[in-house]
Amino acid sequence: MKLSKEAIEGIIREVIREELGQAGGPAKTLDPSGVIGVDPARVPLEVFPFPIETDPPGRASAVKLIDLLTLDESPRLGCGTMELDACSFEWTLTYDEIDFVVDGTLDIITDGRPTRATAGQVIFIPKNTTVRFSTPDHVRFLYVCYPANWSDQ
Repeated sequence: MKLSKEAIEGIIREVIREELGQAGGPAKTLDPSGVIGVDPARVPLEVFPFPIETDPPGRASAVKLIDLLTLDESPRLGCGTMELDACSFEWTLTYDEIDFVVDGTLDIITDGRPTRATAGQVIFIPKNTTVRFSTPDHVRFLYVCYPANWSDQ
């Protein structure tokens, strides 16, 4: 079977659209009222911008995330997606955060005491709490935080 030049170009365009999160329309829609719709599965994650002690030298971080809303879109309430692969790291939250587990297992360890959440469950972490984010294998969760500029706190 031989593919035409047009068929190959169409395949390449579709792959590029998928990689950019544009397959089937934009990953984010904005209504004139200010209501925003986001498909987190189509927004590419970025490497966590802070060092993680469990990351192997020379390999990409086992922690990835993306804020789904910009500070211009939501200046008070932050929202994003985070994924961890068989790792843990300590973090002090200088903001309130709610984590909704989409899939996998998330352990939030405070003073050696774990709070575990699996798909469909929620964990609340109050401001000024030091925790260890941990997963035995993989976890993907949605975080909502106040204030929105969590990384500047």
